[in-house]
Amino acid sequence: MKQTHYHTCNLCEAMCGIEIEHRGDEVLAIRGDKDDPFSKGHICPKAVALQDLHHDPDRLRHPVKRTADGWVPISWDEALDETARRLHNIQEAHGKDSVALYFGNPTAHNHGALFTLLPFVKALRSRQRYSATSADQLPHQLAAWQLFGHQALFPIPDVDRTDYFLIIGGNPLASNGSIMTVPDVKGRLKALQKRGGRVVVIDPRRTETAKVADEHHFVRPGTDVYLLLAIVQVLFEELLVAPGQLDKILDGKKDLARLVANWKPEKVADTVGLPADAIRKLARDIAAAPRAAIYSRVGVTTSAHSTLSAWLVYVINILTGNLDREGGVMFTKPAFDIVAIGALSGDTGSFDRYRSRVHGYPEFGGEFPVTTLADEMLTPGQGQVKAFVTHAGNPVLSCPDGNKLDRALEGLEFMVSIDLYINETSRHANIILPPTGQLEHGQFDPIFQAVAVRNVVKYAAAPFAKPEDALHDWEILHGLATRLNRLKAKTQRERLQIAATDRFMRKLGDTGIIDLGLRLGPYGTGGKVMEQLKREGLHKLPRLAWQLLRGKHKGLTLQTLKDNPHGIDLGPLQPALPERLFTRDQRINLVPALYFRALQGLPVPKAPKEDEMLVIGRRHVRSNNSWMHNSQRLVKGKSRCNVMIHPQDAERLQVGEGDDVVLSSDAGNITLPVWVSEDIMPGVISVPHGWGHDRQGVLLDVARRAGGASINDVLTTGRVESVTAMAQLNGVPVKVEAAAKPTSPKRTRTKKVAADA
Repeated sequence: MKQTHYHTCNLCEAMCGIEIEHRGDEVLAIRGDKDDPFSKGHICPKAVALQDLHHDPDRLRHPVKRTADGWVPISWDEALDETARRLHNIQEAHGKDSVALYFGNPTAHNHGALFTLLPFVKALRSRQRYSATSADQLPHQLAAWQLFGHQALFPIPDVDRTDYFLIIGGNPLASNGSIMTVPDVKGRLKALQKRGGRVVVIDPRRTETAKVADEHHFVRPGTDVYLLLAIVQVLFEELLVAPGQLDKILDGKKDLARLVANWKPEKVADTVGLPADAIRKLARDIAAAPRAAIYSRVGVTTSAHSTLSAWLVYVINILTGNLDREGGVMFTKPAFDIVAIGALSGDTGSFDRYRSRVHGYPEFGGEFPVTTLADEMLTPGQGQVKAFVTHAGNPVLSCPDGNKLDRALEGLEFMVSIDLYINETSRHANIILPPTGQLEHGQFDPIFQAVAVRNVVKYAAAPFAKPEDALHDWEILHGLATRLNRLKAKTQRERLQIAATDRFMRKLGDTGIIDLGLRLGPYGTGGKVMEQLKREGLHKLPRLAWQLLRGKHKGLTLQTLKDNPHGIDLGPLQPALPERLFTRDQRINLVPALYFRALQGLPVPKAPKEDEMLVIGRRHVRSNNSWMHNSQRLVKGKSRCNVMIHPQDAERLQVGEGDDVVLSSDAGNITLPVWVSEDIMPGVISVPHGWGHDRQGVLLDVARRAGGASINDVLTTGRVESVTAMAQLNGVPVKVEAAAKPTSPKRTRTKKVAADA
C-alpha cells in the first residue's frame, strides 16, 4: 500500500519541505512539498538522493569492530561498553587530554546529536576538542560574539525585502544558503531584481550566483580584508556613515575612522585586483541603497585574514544603518531559541582562554583549530593525543594535509567513529557505531531555523520506524556519556546522580527536548521558567522541565508542529535591538581590542611565485562537502572534480581541456584534469573539496568509482589564518604544472588464450 509522508531535506541548510511516497520501507518518489510555507515546493537534487542514502548497501546497519580478519559485527552493549572502557583507561594512563574529539558538519544537521553533544563532551572532560567550525564559519562566530555578545547570534540577510544584496565569497545558488537558510534562492534573487533591486557578487570566479547577478567583480583570493577596509575608509571619508537608530547603542566610530584612514582604495587596488574607482562605487552604492544587505561566506572565512574580514562585513552593515532593519541584516526570533537557551549557562562564546600543546594555537568556544589536530597526535610528550572520537566527520578529506592526519590516525591506541560509513577517516577506527539514517529519525533543525531568512518552525516525524537493534545519534552519545560518568564516579552520591540523569534523559528523549525548548521559547509560555533558570541555574532544569511539560500550555508545543506537518510560518524577521544583544551593557563596540590588535601592521600579501597559482574551492549543488558522493544519481555524468583554469594560464602551461595537471606543495601532490574557462581570474585555479575516495580500506563503492582527488592533500597545515590559526583553504599558493603525458605502448599481436588455461 502506498503512503505519503511529509519530511524535511536537511542535507544542506535550505530546509526544503519534501513529500515522500513509499510502500513499506521502499521509497517510490520524492517531490517538493508545495504546501511547505517556507520552501513552497522547491527542492534540489540532494533531496531526491535521500532514497539512495536510505537504501545504500554500503551503509553500516550495526556496530562493527576492526580485527586482524577484518570488520566483524558486535552488539551495541559490547560496542558501547568497550568504547567507554578504552577511552577511560587511556585517560587514566595518559591524562584527560589524551583523548581528542572531532565533530563534523552533519552534526549540526541532527537535533538529537546537538542535544546530547554537550553532556558527552562534559563526560570526557578533554580540552582536545575539534570540529568543522575551524575549517568553515569560525570568523563569523567570533565576530558575532565580539560585537553582539553571543557566538550564535548571526545577522541574517533579509533577502525578501532588500534593495541591494552584496555577496562576497559566497555562492548560495550552489550551497542553497549557508548561515542563511534560504530555499529557492534563485527565485528570491529574481524577485529582488524584479522589484528594482540589485545583486552584486565579488568573487575570484564567476559563480552560478554571479551569472544571475547584476554585477560581478573579480578579486584576487585572500585580499577581501583590503577591499573591505577601503570600503569602510570611503564611507568615512565621503561622510556616508549613517547608522541611524543604531547610533544610540554604538561605540567606537571615531576609533574605527582613525584605524582605516590610510586604507584608501588607491592603496589596495593593485593588491585586490579591482580599480580604485570601482571600490569607491561599491561603497557609494551600499550607502545609497534604500535597504542593503552585505553577506560573506567561506571564500572570505577560510582566507588568510578571515577574522578581520568577517568583522568588517558586519561593520559595514552597521555603519550604513543596515543592521536590525527591514531589508538589511536582521536577527531571527526562532521558536526553539538556541541563543537564549545557550546563554542560560553563560556559554555565549570564548577565545584564547588557553592554548594548544604543540603550536600554542588559541581555543575558540572550547575547541582548538583543526590545523593542530594531527600534530597533537604525532608529537610525543606529556598530553599527546592517544585516542580519537569522531562524530559525522571525515577530517582526512575535509581538513588540510589529509595525508598527515592519515599517518597520525594510524598510530593511535584507540579510535571510535560514530558514522554511517567506513570512509577515509573511520577506516582507522577500532569500533564504528552507526546511527539511524536521515529517514529513520525525526527531523527538527534548531540551528538552521535560527539562521533562516524568515521565522519558521517545523518538525517532521520519521517516515520509517527505527530498525530493530538500531540506535539514534542521541542514544549513542548519551549511552557513552553515561558509561564514562559511571567509570569516573568516586562516590555513591555521584553514581545515584548519574542514574537519575540517565532515567531523566531516556524518559525525555530527543522529542521531549524539542517540546521543552518550544515551550521555553518566545512563542511558548515558559517565560517565568526561563527567568527562574537564569536566577537559580540550570541544575533546576529537570524539575522545572517536568512541571512545564505536564502543565497546561496554550503556546507553541511539539504537538502543534505535529498537527502542522508542512511547517509553520512565524513571519518575517523583525527589529530586535538592543533587547537581543548579549553584551554586558547591551551596546555594540565597533572596535573590540581583538580587531584593533589584528589591524596593527596588517601586511600586504606577497605575489605568488612564477610557477605558483592561487587555489580556491568550488561548490556544486549536487554535492555537500565529502558526504554526498555515494549516491549514484548525484555523481553520475561528467566528473566535477577538476581544475578550473583561465585560458591564459592554460596556454602558458601548454594544457588543453581534459589534460592532466599536477598540483603540489610541501604537503603533497595530486593530479587532476583541466577545465578551461573564462569564468575564473587569471592566476587562480578552482578545485572542489571532499573528493578522492581511493584510499585503501574505504568501503564506498560509488564514491570510489567517481574518481577525483582531495585538494586537502595539497593544502598544508603550516599556512593558517592570522588570528585564530584556523584552516586557510582559499587563496593558498600551489605549484601547477602539466602532467607528463604517457607514451603510447607499442601494439603487438597476441593470441587469445582460453580463460581456464
